[in-house]
Amino acid sequence: MPSFDVVSEANLVEVRNAIDQTNKEVGTRFDFKGSDARVEQKERDLTLFADSEFQLSQVRDIVNTKMTKRGVDVRFLDVGKVEKIGGDKVKQVVKVKNGIESEAAKKIVKAIKESKMKVQASIQGDAVRITGAKRDDLQSAIALLKTSITDMPLDFNNFRD
Repeated sequence: MPSFDVVSEANLVEVRNAIDQTNKEVGTRFDFKGSDARVEQKERDLTLFADSEFQLSQVRDIVNTKMTKRGVDVRFLDVGKVEKIGGDKVKQVVKVKNGIESEAAKKIVKAIKESKMKVQASIQGDAVRITGAKRDDLQSAIALLKTSITDMPLDFNNFRD
């Protein structure tokens, strides 16, 4: 039976490239001369450092721009609150989301069921598997999800025929 998985995963290689480009740009920009502005990455956690909240917002804008240019959807980024770290320095933790949360998975399953298509949706951990009898039904399910679920980035992979 044909099937595919609906997932929400950021490409970590492109995230790493965007962070490297951000650090390179911050190092060469005149308004960051002499400051300690930078971005560090540990697995799925990005930590933005700057000398002031204004500079931190500038670094965050650069990160968003570089992520967009590298093809990483900025909806993957879960921005935390600004923390003071001694003196005037501030930092902010940004988490890169991975997987579909249970509420969003239920929303996807509900959208498929309400469409009255001849496909079934089941939650498989942090992904949703869609199965159907015909490939055309699966393609129309993909089109439906692309138009109806806009609050999170979705990928469609593991297509089996």
